[in-house]
Amino acid sequence: MTKKGQDREIRRKSDDELRELFGDNVYRIVREKGTERAFTGKYWDCELDGIYHCVVCDTPLFSAATKFDSGSGWPSFHSPFTSANVRTVADNSLFMRRIEVLCGHCDAHLGHVFEDGPAPTGLRYCINSASLDLDEKK
Repeated sequence: MTKKGQDREIRRKSDDELRELFGDNVYRIVREKGTERAFTGKYWDCELDGIYHCVVCDTPLFSAATKFDSGSGWPSFHSPFTSANVRTVADNSLFMRRIEVLCGHCDAHLGHVFEDGPAPTGLRYCINSASLDLDEKK
């Protein structure tokens, strides 16, 4: 099946089917815009080389080469793998103004982006580990 076919199939699944496929925690994060607790995700302190993919549709999202320790307790990246693979939208929930980061292909909630990151972009993509799957370079 092609990537677009996979995306359409994921989007057609009911909430119950998605919850069964991904489990309650991942479902809560990627579909209900949840957040994992700081310093608990499997990738917050990961130093392995590779490409981080969307757990829902397998789109490449971030390279480990752009990952940095922000001290926040979540995996942080200064730039996406390609700009087309992520998209951002305004998030005014919880009485805050933030920018939500979504998978550009399946709209899975990934986390938020802030303007306090390192060079070269000055951005910090603060991403939930539960929304990622690392394809390690061997």
